[in-house]
Amino acid sequence: MSMGNGGGSDRLVAGRYRLLSRLGRGGMGTVWRAEDELLNRQVAVKEVHLRGESSAVEREQQRGRTLREARAVAQVRHPSVVGIHDVVEQDGEPWIVMELVDGTSLGGRLAAEGPLPPREAAALGLAVLSALEAAHSRGVLHRDVKPDNVLLERDSGRVVLTDFGIARLDGSATLTEAGAFLGSPEFTAPERTAGGEAGPESDLWSVGVLLCTALEGRSPFRRDSMSGVLYAVLYEDIVLPASAEPLADVVRGLLQRDPAQRMTAVQASWLLSDYLERESGGVSPTADTLRTAAGTAAAPAVASAGREPGPEPVRDRTLPELGGAGAERERGVWRSVLVGAGVVVAAAALAAGGVLLFQHGSGNGANTAGGPAGGAASSSASASVSASPTASPTATATPSATSTTAAPTTPAAVAVPAGYTFRHDPKGFSLAVPDGWGRSIGAGGRIFYISPDQKYRIGIHPPQAVSPKGVLATLEGQDAAGPKNYPGYKKSTVQPTSFHNTDDAAIMQWTWNGYPADVDPWGSRRVQDLSWTEGGRTYDFWVSAPTGDIDQADRYYQIVSSTFRAG
Repeated sequence: MSMGNGGGSDRLVAGRYRLLSRLGRGGMGTVWRAEDELLNRQVAVKEVHLRGESSAVEREQQRGRTLREARAVAQVRHPSVVGIHDVVEQDGEPWIVMELVDGTSLGGRLAAEGPLPPREAAALGLAVLSALEAAHSRGVLHRDVKPDNVLLERDSGRVVLTDFGIARLDGSATLTEAGAFLGSPEFTAPERTAGGEAGPESDLWSVGVLLCTALEGRSPFRRDSMSGVLYAVLYEDIVLPASAEPLADVVRGLLQRDPAQRMTAVQASWLLSDYLERESGGVSPTADTLRTAAGTAAAPAVASAGREPGPEPVRDRTLPELGGAGAERERGVWRSVLVGAGVVVAAAALAAGGVLLFQHGSGNGANTAGGPAGGAASSSASASVSASPTASPTATATPSATSTTAAPTTPAAVAVPAGYTFRHDPKGFSLAVPDGWGRSIGAGGRIFYISPDQKYRIGIHPPQAVSPKGVLATLEGQDAAGPKNYPGYKKSTVQPTSFHNTDDAAIMQWTWNGYPADVDPWGSRRVQDLSWTEGGRTYDFWVSAPTGDIDQADRYYQIVSSTFRAG
């Protein structure tokens, strides 16, 4: 349907959506800016192209594809996935009403300004991977990840994955014409190009091409003809441009032709986050950078970086367990990548089916084991929440960053309960963490170890310079600011204590209303926070749990306080 000069103000769709201007046109439809005259807001409306010469069966297939797109996207609630408002019919044809993202596409940005700086490309890659993880966890495949389908919101910098026009819900029928090629060949995984089945790994190949394109300005598979593109995707040696070197480990890992050898979304996200952190001088990316990368709403403002934030802007970025039947394959593929990223690879743990350094608890199936520890953990803890923790400091031997022959060791003085693993965190501390918990980094560089069900959280702030005010005064200032920063802040206490042979320590306890229900269904939360100075630095950890599970939270707090080691 042509409206001349992109105008559409003479057309009212479904008696409600007045078309204003054309935003873009693709092989499967035209997207219009429209005014929702009922709610007085602007939206994007997708008009599906139903070819006039199509048979009744073909037209029904196209209608089915449109409805499938709407169902697929509506199931995925994620800030980096375009929102679906409505599906309507006009003259017997379906139209999809979507969130209007005011900005440009990555394709438009590359055409106008050229390649992205590596840090911006890495942040964009994190956002796309986060969106795909959310989609894949609901059984939704995108199948057309490319620059024109990645939107960059103008004011917020939010990255939004859109146009699930050829997405397929796992288990749904394929609604394509016989012999039709859906997708963009330069960005399509080899298994799909060869006519095979598409899985989540196919979307990850596309992310690899997307990253390379963002860094270079053009796809590494661009050729003069369709046959040349297909041949390059299937057979030619993949030569990355020099511009891709900063993210080469991620791009190479995603551009493995064998889907079984391809890097996972979790591994790619971890390496991208590690790159951003290293480029920031060893400090985690800022809250704004991480919100852009993950497309997550801002966390509540916190007066000091040591307190519990809102929902972490970056989803679990830890490396999955590498063991069992796939250990040999993973060892060969990932050893060079992970060592290059400064990650300690424990070959002995791999052979035994153990843990690399972290474990993952995301919704994509990378880790389903583990959960809150029970009474066994409680019996092994030696510290009491009501008494001042008195665990003695112990020097911790930190393995070489290039070691591949020995796993990190646990200091002899640390009693690690059954169901826990002693973790040597790259941020410069160690502690016992329940098995199966994932690691993530939040705003301000806070590190989180989180239970698979998101119910319990151990938060740690990286070592900080000692404040001249002292720990107690710092926590008292946080308590005073609590009602401003956290909805329902109440029942707070701050008291001095001793910890690790210092009296410059304090314990803070408080409750608040908790995260939004769509992020955390557990309701109000209680936070126990311990802060102290040691070795000329200030350390801080806290345990957050639903107020209805205080006993379990106390057990976690006891074990963390008795096993935490600086350095």
